[in-house]
Amino acid sequence: MIGQLTPTEIEDLLRTEEVGRIGCHAEGRTYVVPVAYAYDGECVYAHSRDGLKIRTMRANPNVCFEVDRVCDKARWRSVVAWGVYEELYGAEEARARALFNARFPPEGQPEAARPDAVTHSDVDQRRTTFYRLRLQEKTGRFER
Repeated sequence: MIGQLTPTEIEDLLRTEEVGRIGCHAEGRTYVVPVAYAYDGECVYAHSRDGLKIRTMRANPNVCFEVDRVCDKARWRSVVAWGVYEELYGAEEARARALFNARFPPEGQPEAARPDAVTHSDVDQRRTTFYRLRLQEKTGRFER
């Protein structure tokens, strides 16, 4: 049976999953990338080193966010949401960092999820940007 998730089921999936995918589009090119995230009931919070994803969302802040839970081919849940990218600074960045670290304690974070990971590559020395996706519309589907 394929059906629609209720608003409560949509919120549950957004709160409990740890990795989602951002779809963004600028300059005639669409980019979809996975991100570790925190969710506060309104916005998705994440961070990234400056690169293609950040440049694309700066150029066009309208984004799509997808998260799913797949048990097997015939049992899955998926949420697709549309929203707006916003970079965070000052107190808002500190709040995002706290939300993220509460969800992913620093000692257990994989390197890609650590906003302050230190590596030897010049590429990885770029500034870390904290941002939120202010979700404006959400839909969900399931199969069971």
